[in-house]
Amino acid sequence: MGHRGWRRAVLAGLVLAGLAGCGEEQEAAAPVVLDARAAAFYEHSCSTCHEDPATGAPQTHDEAAWAPRIAKGDDQLLDNIVNGFNGMPPLGQCIECDAGDFIALTHFMASPAAGEKNGETKE
Repeated sequence: MGHRGWRRAVLAGLVLAGLAGCGEEQEAAAPVVLDARAAAFYEHSCSTCHEDPATGAPQTHDEAAWAPRIAKGDDQLLDNIVNGFNGMPPLGQCIECDAGDFIALTHFMASPAAGEKNGETKE
């Protein structure tokens, strides 16, 4: 297959992959609940920046701010956390956290707050 044929095949595959989900409704994100250990990590390491808009960090439970980051996948998220990214320090200042902790904490921050779904608060 020539250079142009290869490019067309790749583009066709990407278009078909993108259309595969068309017409399917996306399930709304559910709140993520942390266990006591992870909650302590969040309070000691994450909340300082992710609960202060002045830091420029995506705020906890701001699904719109987190969506493009989550879309990059857990491997890229983990790389950014471990190595630091933009203003975020390496390891997010949580030297006790392991890879699973980092991903769980990130998914917690990217999810709606407990008691919320689709941006609505349950009363």
